[in-house]
Amino acid sequence: MGVLFVEYPKCTTCKKAKAWLDSHEIEYVDRHIVEDNPTAEELATWHRTSGLPVRRFFNTSGMKYRELGIKAKLDAGMTDEECYELLATDGMLVKRPLVVGEDLVLIGFKESAWEEALL
Repeated sequence: MGVLFVEYPKCTTCKKAKAWLDSHEIEYVDRHIVEDNPTAEELATWHRTSGLPVRRFFNTSGMKYRELGIKAKLDAGMTDEECYELLATDGMLVKRPLVVGEDLVLIGFKESAWEEALL
């Protein structure tokens, strides 16, 4: 099963996740999240597929997240569409790594969740 692997190559978690994919011989297409940021349409599709709250798509530990006061904006009631548009402006706002398959979206690297979904 081939998947899309969306990563920031300098991110240590992304490096671990990529090594995990390689060690389990999982085919993937690699995508640099800053050079080729997800579009609002992709994010909307991935959000629906994931079944997770849209907040999970934000990189809450990133500097941009704090600089832009995104937590307060989310708490104030941003719509999903507003979230997709904001996330699409800068790859550093998006939680990574992301693995996107035909009917799955994994956000962040949790080995147990990846094993369950991909093996």
